[in-house]
Amino acid sequence: MLKQIVLCALLAFSLTACNIVYKQDIQQGNVLDDDDVSRLEIGMTKRQVQVLLGSPSVRSPFHEDRWDYVNTYAPRGTNTVKRVLTLRFESDRLADLEGSFLDQDSVAAEALRDLQSRDDQPIQDLESLRREQ
Repeated sequence: MLKQIVLCALLAFSLTACNIVYKQDIQQGNVLDDDDVSRLEIGMTKRQVQVLLGSPSVRSPFHEDRWDYVNTYAPRGTNTVKRVLTLRFESDRLADLEGSFLDQDSVAAEALRDLQSRDDQPIQDLESLRREQ
């Protein structure tokens, strides 16, 4: 009886040590399109930037002229990749931009491009299917 309990415990511990549990990719924060980021131009108004990229993740009340767009991406069970795009404004106009969102070779950027480049056919609505028959 004791042998069976020890064997079951040993088996349970060895299975938990293995990484056999499915882990999905986790992407959080602002998911910015590379094309949208490339369309940013010095001199754009805050409103134009917000229409193009959406609301920033971080808008500090102490730094009204700084917006941060943050994205984290954790591929299955590996280290998390963090991408940041920092925009600085002067007189409500974009004056400077910097950050790792501008790096086109990051893992998160590659995964996002893969998601965006899928050529899935859209699902047709019932009316268009009836017209085809």
